[in-house]
Amino acid sequence: MSLETSFLPYGRHLIEDDDVAAVTAVMRGEALTGGPAVAAFEAALKEATGARHAVVCGNGTQALHLAALAAGIGPGDRVICPAITFLATANCARYVGAEVVFADVDPNTGLITAETAGAAAARAGGAVKAVLPVDFAGQFGDLPALSALARREGWAVIEDSCHAVGTCYDFGDGVTGAVGDGRWSDFTVFSFHPVKTVAMGEGGAITTNDGALAARMASLRNHGTVRTADAFTETAQAFAPDGGAHPWYYEMQELGFNYRACDLQCALGLSQMAKLKRFTARRRRLAALYDERLAALAPRVRPLARTPGVAASWHLYAVLIEFEHLGLSRDTVINRLRAEGVGSQVHYIPVPWQPYYRRRYGLPALPGTERYYARTLSLPLFPAMADSDVDRVFEALARALEP
Repeated sequence: MSLETSFLPYGRHLIEDDDVAAVTAVMRGEALTGGPAVAAFEAALKEATGARHAVVCGNGTQALHLAALAAGIGPGDRVICPAITFLATANCARYVGAEVVFADVDPNTGLITAETAGAAAARAGGAVKAVLPVDFAGQFGDLPALSALARREGWAVIEDSCHAVGTCYDFGDGVTGAVGDGRWSDFTVFSFHPVKTVAMGEGGAITTNDGALAARMASLRNHGTVRTADAFTETAQAFAPDGGAHPWYYEMQELGFNYRACDLQCALGLSQMAKLKRFTARRRRLAALYDERLAALAPRVRPLARTPGVAASWHLYAVLIEFEHLGLSRDTVINRLRAEGVGSQVHYIPVPWQPYYRRRYGLPALPGTERYYARTLSLPLFPAMADSDVDRVFEALARALEP
């Protein structure tokens, strides 16, 4: 069904009858939170990514924070973060008292590279604890090279895959898998915000192959508590005279947070995870149609450069428009598109340009970031779009670019 009579936002969730039924079943059940849907969702995410462990929480920002805590990042540490991302990627380092070192990005993909991460580390002057590569728009760059650099330097790798659930890769020679499998990252962080491929209303998760890290994040999401007898430290309080643990007993062993996801969220997420392949295929189909149609507007408009071997589950369809060459402002194009019922957005304002970070660090020289930001615009992309909606957006964009 075409949405030609409706406003097309840049992104939108797709909730179907079975999703509503899944949430309704939880509402009619016995556990609205802390029940079986939480573990079921984590199991589905492990199956989809190939990771050994998954920890679900309230949103992607919480997931980043939990990963930073579990990685042992703290005051005196520095964390490398790409300049093009959402605020949360950098903010998670500040939450734990670390400093952010912004890395430049490839101007044609918006992605951090091993070279730009190395340059950021050189500017940092030491004490780098972690790097946070972002799988921007749904694809990742040369993550193997970046991971190799991190291993040599002793950095943790916290992969921000909030855009990329469902993204897969095939680099030949058996090097295949899915984002979140932990091949190149210690932690992979996901978001299930309504505009993402899988929607939970709000929701986030971390996958890892390290059981101890997963256990710590699960504790931290619940006020830092543990409930297993072999982890108790206060034996006089924990155990009865017969040696058994008191059935009511738990311990708060470090300061944690209430970052739990409830069963309502997880029931919706579980229902949506069953559609991940369908949603991903639809997003890829729409992106391919955009690529085909926008070839007629080259070189004024180009899609993001593609990473060979990466099959992205496109969260965004971002294009690069030569606004300056065309003599048009981005504001003009956005307003012209909106007048025709087509929404668009800019992903993202460079994080180091935000007042908080600018006051803290000044403005680093990041030419790739500047070049990327000057040209980017995200066009509508979501599974409910029909093929004809891509034609509608293309035609509106062609008119919007006229002098």
